[in-house]
Amino acid sequence: MKAKNLYYAMAVCAGAAVALPASAQDVFVDEATTVTEFTCDNSTHYFTNWRNNWFIQLESGVNQPFVERGYYKTPGDNVNKSKMTLTYGVGVGRWASPFVGFRIRANGGAMHWNAPGIDDKTDGWTRAKHANLQAEVMWDMFNSLGGVNDNRVFSIIPFAGLGGDAMWDYRDAKGNPASATNIVNRHGDVKKVQWTLPVSAGLQFRFRLSEYVDFFAEARASFYGDNWNNFAQGESIDANVAAVGGFNINIGGREFNSYNECNTASQIAALNGQVNDLRAQLLAAGAEVAALASQLPCPEQKPVVAAAPQTPLMATVRFTINSDKIMPTEQVNIFNMAEWMKANPTQKVVVTGYADKDTGTAEYNMDLSQRRAQAVVSSLVNDYGISADRLKVQFDGSDVQPYNTNDWNRIVIFTQK
Repeated sequence: MKAKNLYYAMAVCAGAAVALPASAQDVFVDEATTVTEFTCDNSTHYFTNWRNNWFIQLESGVNQPFVERGYYKTPGDNVNKSKMTLTYGVGVGRWASPFVGFRIRANGGAMHWNAPGIDDKTDGWTRAKHANLQAEVMWDMFNSLGGVNDNRVFSIIPFAGLGGDAMWDYRDAKGNPASATNIVNRHGDVKKVQWTLPVSAGLQFRFRLSEYVDFFAEARASFYGDNWNNFAQGESIDANVAAVGGFNINIGGREFNSYNECNTASQIAALNGQVNDLRAQLLAAGAEVAALASQLPCPEQKPVVAAAPQTPLMATVRFTINSDKIMPTEQVNIFNMAEWMKANPTQKVVVTGYADKDTGTAEYNMDLSQRRAQAVVSSLVNDYGISADRLKVQFDGSDVQPYNTNDWNRIVIFTQK
């Protein structure tokens, strides 16, 4: 008789010896779990700790102002390298989601332009000092249109904002107070400082160098009232165009957690399926106990032989779409596997990763399934002390689909080697 059957028979004999009121033919079976179909919101919601996804920006580049356009003989609407000046800036911001962020940016430097004088005989070449503070909203176009990807190397980010600007110390080419100014204060004196509220817009081209550092190139235009350069003539709007480059230093990393109601629903359905499987095993065990009870009187008691290692009850680890990060709700499955391997030190386990076929290319899914399997193995080794030589990593991408339900195939499955 198998050791397993002998164990069951001894248990029945022990029950008869203490005269339990239940008959040897009684079988206790609980009702099977019923899974109710329901609708769910299939959109993915992203969230993060408020400490993460901040960045500091350092930049430098060139300005080209456009002022008094089309006026007199020295219009300011032409690109002229002699009017280009250096600009320097610093900023701080945060990505509130993978799609939208904000930043506060300060920049400044010298400005050069040709503005007509009080009459057309006056030399209008002028320079001044300039400082700007801007609050801007940023939109990650690639994450919005192409799907969220924390590891995307290149992104295009449109932005727009409003701020304040100060221009002062107006001088001509010889360093004297500029003659090409005609805005006065209430005392009749030429104003020393001009304050304006510019509107800015532009595009940022961001290149990811590492998790914590990005390089960016940015083109932007700012629009001011005609008094920006302390001279009002011609067109009613002055403008400044800048091209800059610099670095973003990301504080606290750059990643977002995600939640999808339908993924949770599929996990609940999978757990209900496991419950039903266990109830079926209980029913089969009850029938086996009844069969052994029919063999009474009990055979002579013999030493109990240790049972063969049992297959772990929790044999899967599930993942969210396009992710290789282990969810907190799945950590218990890895813990159970680690405990089982500690209790069965001679057993080895194959860790196989999969990806669903409805998302991504076959090549990308193969890499994703490998990263999922490796993440589970790393947790077993680093968090629970399981020897790496007892674990074998396999990955089938989306070429193999263990389940008919697409979402269930974002999974890692354990099998005994």
